[in-house]
Amino acid sequence: MSGIIGKKVGMTRLIQDDGRVIPVTVLVCEPSEVAQVKTVDKDGYPAIVLGFSKLKKPTKTKKYKLMKEFRINEDEQENYKKGDQITVESLQDVETVKISSVSKGKGFQGVIKRHNFSRGPETHGSHHHREPGSIGACAKPGRVHKGKKMPGRMGGAQVTLGKVKIAHLDTKKHIVALTGPVPGPNGGLVIIKL
Repeated sequence: MSGIIGKKVGMTRLIQDDGRVIPVTVLVCEPSEVAQVKTVDKDGYPAIVLGFSKLKKPTKTKKYKLMKEFRINEDEQENYKKGDQITVESLQDVETVKISSVSKGKGFQGVIKRHNFSRGPETHGSHHHREPGSIGACAKPGRVHKGKKMPGRMGGAQVTLGKVKIAHLDTKKHIVALTGPVPGPNGGLVIIKL
């Protein structure tokens, strides 16, 4: 199995027997349904499409809250059929996973918050406090180069973290606890890849 979809609940901590405290993020991974099985003959590559959280009023084209494609090996495609349920039991023998989710949107931000710029002096008649400063080079380029760190929209982008350890797994309640923080708000969807 190459992955599963979950919903972020929030952060808590696990206290070990030796007194160590491990911060964890709790995810609820309800069973995902195999919506489509892609094969080499028909689609050119093997993959499965998982549907997460069935809608109460499905339309002709949209039946799930989120659909995500996971690549699989060619010899694995016989193991999956349309309508199969993928649960957290597929993560039982796994130690680390790769997670992807959309980070919290922070709106339009200045360069100090967005790019860690230093501020200017606050006293002695200085008018340069939180401004970005000079943005141009010289007369030679005569323009501002692409990719210049400027104020703008911050957050709300897809963030991927690799080698995140699984701290706890509860197959009955469909709960996965990952060590450390996971990007995105509580209630946000998280894609877990093996």
